[in-house]
Amino acid sequence: MSNQWKDDFTDQLCDAIVAITDRDEAYRFLEDLATFSEIKAFSQRLQVAGLLIKGFSYPQIVQATGASTATISRVKKFVEYGTDGYRDVLRKLESKAAEEAAPKKKSVKK
Repeated sequence: MSNQWKDDFTDQLCDAIVAITDRDEAYRFLEDLATFSEIKAFSQRLQVAGLLIKGFSYPQIVQATGASTATISRVKKFVEYGTDGYRDVLRKLESKAAEEAAPKKKSVKK
C-alpha cells in the first residue's frame, strides 16, 4: 500500500491511539472521533480478520459476525497481502487475554 496517506495529521492520529491508556478512554475517543456506524464497521473488520486467521470459512464468518462477503473479501486481502497490522494487534490481544486469564503467583515473603 502506498504511503501517500501518511502525513502530519495521520501521525497525530496514530500518536493519539498509542497514547490511549484504557478501554474507557478508547471508547470516549472513538465516540468523539467517528460515527457509530464507522466504529461498528472497524470492530466487525477486526473480528472478521481474527476468524480468517483462525481458518474459518466465509459462511461461518457471515454467521458469526453478520459481515457481508464483500467485507470478508476486503479484510482477507489485507490479512493475506497487507502489512500484518491485523495479525500484530490480534496477537497482542491474545497475549493480553492469556496473561489476564493466568493465575497470579503470590509473592512469598521470607
